[in-house]
Amino acid sequence: MFAKISGASKGLTIVFTGNGKGKTTAALGMALRAWGQGMRVLVLQFIKGGWKCGELEAAEKLGPNFVLLQMGEGFICGANDEDWEVHCTAAQHALENAKKAIREGSFDMVVLDEINYAMYYGLVDVESVLDIIQSKPPGLHLVLTGRYADDEVVRLADLVTEMREVKHPLAAGIKAQKGIEF
Repeated sequence: MFAKISGASKGLTIVFTGNGKGKTTAALGMALRAWGQGMRVLVLQFIKGGWKCGELEAAEKLGPNFVLLQMGEGFICGANDEDWEVHCTAAQHALENAKKAIREGSFDMVVLDEINYAMYYGLVDVESVLDIIQSKPPGLHLVLTGRYADDEVVRLADLVTEMREVKHPLAAGIKAQKGIEF
C-alpha cells in the first residue's frame, strides 16, 4: 500500500550529478512538479548564461511563483579560461543571491543548477555551499545539480541520483537539438 502523505514536510537536499545528460532536466521537472503543487520555486543557473533556452521561455509563462535566473557567463573550460575572473564574479553573485533568497524564505524550493561544476572549478567555495545545506530552513527543498558533486555534499544530501552516460548523439556528430539540449 501507499504511505499516507502528511501535511508537514521535511525539506530535502537533493543532488543530481554524474556524466550523463539529464541533471538540469530532472531538477526542472521536480521544480515544475513543486510549482504545480502551489510551491514557490527559484532556479539559479550558475554556469549557463547569455543564450535563450527553452526553460527560460517556459519559466516566464509560469508567473511569479517560478523564477529562473541565468546568473552564469556561459560554459567554462577551467582555470585557464580567458574569462576566468568574469566567471568567478558571476558565480559569487549567484551564490549571494542563493543565500539571500534562502535567508528571506521567499521560496519553498531552490535549485542551484550547475553549482557542482562551480565548486569543482573553484568558482565558489565548497565550504560556502556546505553552509547553505547545513543552515537551510527545515521546510526548504534544496536541489543541487552538475557533474563532480563534492563528497561532503553527497554525504549531507537526502537524495542523490547519478546520471550515467550510456550513449549520446554528440558522439555520432549530431549537434545540440532545440527542445532537447536548449
